[in-house]
Amino acid sequence: MKKSNLKHDNTEIDLTEMIAAINSTRVYEVAEVSALQLGKQLSSKLDNNIYLKREDQQTVFSFKLRGAYNKISSLSATQKQAGIIAASAGNHAQGVALSASKLNIVAQIVMPVTTPGIKVDSVRNWGAEVLLSGDNYDEAYQQAAQIAAATGRTFIHPYDDLKVIAGQGTLGKELLDQASEDLDAIFVPVGGGGLIAGVAAYVKHFSPQTKIIGVEPEEASTLYSAMQADERVVLEQVGIFADGVAVKQIGANTFDIARRCVDEVILVSVDELCAAIKDIFEETRVVSEPAGALSVAGIKKYVQREQVKNQNLVAINSGANINFDRLRHVTERTELGEGSEALLAVTIPEKKGSFFQFCEIIGNLSISEFNYRYADDHAAHIFVGVKFEDAPTQKPLLIDKLHKCGYSVNDLSDNEMAKLHLRHMVGGRSPQLADELIYRFEFPERPGALLKFLSFVGSQWNISLFHYRNHGAAYGRVLAGMQVPPVERASFRQFLDELGFTYHAETDNPVYDLFLR
Repeated sequence: MKKSNLKHDNTEIDLTEMIAAINSTRVYEVAEVSALQLGKQLSSKLDNNIYLKREDQQTVFSFKLRGAYNKISSLSATQKQAGIIAASAGNHAQGVALSASKLNIVAQIVMPVTTPGIKVDSVRNWGAEVLLSGDNYDEAYQQAAQIAAATGRTFIHPYDDLKVIAGQGTLGKELLDQASEDLDAIFVPVGGGGLIAGVAAYVKHFSPQTKIIGVEPEEASTLYSAMQADERVVLEQVGIFADGVAVKQIGANTFDIARRCVDEVILVSVDELCAAIKDIFEETRVVSEPAGALSVAGIKKYVQREQVKNQNLVAINSGANINFDRLRHVTERTELGEGSEALLAVTIPEKKGSFFQFCEIIGNLSISEFNYRYADDHAAHIFVGVKFEDAPTQKPLLIDKLHKCGYSVNDLSDNEMAKLHLRHMVGGRSPQLADELIYRFEFPERPGALLKFLSFVGSQWNISLFHYRNHGAAYGRVLAGMQVPPVERASFRQFLDELGFTYHAETDNPVYDLFLR
């Protein structure tokens, strides 16, 4: 993480003017007043009144329409005639495209090549021209900025524009209008900060006692990091699961408002996000996108931490544009996120009856998966998923019981290599291999990317292990083993840095020793 090269100029946004801008928007020419729905099951489970602000009900299934329309509708006749351009991986693009269609403006959207087809098709269906360029938002943004400079089109920023912020702020106004009681806290998903800036500015003006709490993924802590440092920072890398908030730096305008109006930011894990998607589905029968479920995940964490009861808490469900293929990954991680499943690696004696004895210890607990691999004449390693009704109590008791029976146990429930790869490939040992190194890679999921990866890596070092999973997301994940003699490891590390793919060294991961080495 590094500090921003852009210095804060100490010019604060006039919040009174922002309130006036929110009150005078034209967003309801295209946007709906989305429902504020009491989540009965969540409220019962958490002993608080949990309300869901249903932005998935918008025409483009996301709040982004508000800010996009407010900005575009404010353009001069000359600007409208010249056309507009935007960069987006999905929700902002759809908001811009619909707004342009409503106002009869020519629009071009630059989208990363990695954007799921469902989002590209949706933008085209609204009549916008789509240009696929770059592997991520930053690259698409650079292309859009170049086109804007060359053509005179107006660039519609996804979050760091005062008109966009004001449009998103209408959501805060709606919340105060709809609530029949005082709100104790509003939980807002954060990417570039447009939504939380608009909501916080409005709500804090009219209801200063209401807490505004941002929620971000642990692997994309853009506002959290900025508030910790008291200035904007640039994250070295961001996680790819919640792609709707995968931003490396909070906006300058949005941070100016957030630092004055936001009470705190809560970070949640991928597994907690998946559990929240399930919670929302059980309440609404709508499948939220990961970014859209951030607020519910944040509420659950907040209630557990603060032990509050009978409070009125609002979760903004910001969007439901999820690629269907990603549901495989979501369902796989949900039970881990709820804490109702544990992944354990257990070493048992390789002798008659030991397997039966292990199963007796597990007893009536439900086993979600079970993988066994012969290790040697003395020991066998078992990879097992166990489901619990009361995980905080039952899991430590089970692990303690296994230890007392002489078993070696590793809890892999928080081990990314185990959850992403190992549970699907246990059993690949080759004792004859020498000088093997294990790495996890992430690379843009685009035609030819896997072949490119293999050609780069395999051209210099022997690939001894390879596991690839397509999660229906913008990035593919690979676990690879490569034979690299000690004398070549310096050049190998240099090669990895130059390769341009995100990577994680896993040779020292204990699950490698247990099941793969």
